Amino acid sequence: MMAAEAIGDALFLDTSLIVAATVEAHPAHKAASSFVDARVADARPMLVSLQVCREFLVVLTRQPVSGRVFTLTESLAALEVWLTGCQVLEENVDVLRECLRLVQQFDVHGKQVHDCNIVATMLAHGVRHLATRNAADFKRYESLISLESVAD
Repeated sequence: MMAAEAIGDALFLDTSLIVAATVEAHPAHKAASSFVDARVADARPMLVSLQVCREFLVVLTRQPVSGRVFTLTESLAALEVWLTGCQVLEENVDVLRECLRLVQQFDVHGKQVHDCNIVATMLAHGVRHLATRNAADFKRYESLISLESVAD
């Protein structure tokens, strides 16, 4: 586990960002990969969660991404690259309790629970910075976290 001060400045990467940074044919690839490269150059710790890892595999293996079809082997290898460069935050009972609190506080329903769980994971681990290509999905949580939006 990272020291508290390091994890507080760490940057959580959501699925939309790591997919775009991975898939060279993705319209946002250049912006996403440049964003990640700059964070690496700054030596800023980057984080993902188990949920993000699962979502990444779902996206890469279910259908072509920007015309690119990934085999299971390629998908697993691509995930391994992210696992090498990022700390994986555990999902535990604290994350669940935080998620349930946020669901109530922000009146979250349906698929929005997935994004809520990302924020809950961040908060349960003391992380306040989220990098995403889908800032609108997290706008309701801006009083709790800061968003670093990565445009196409």
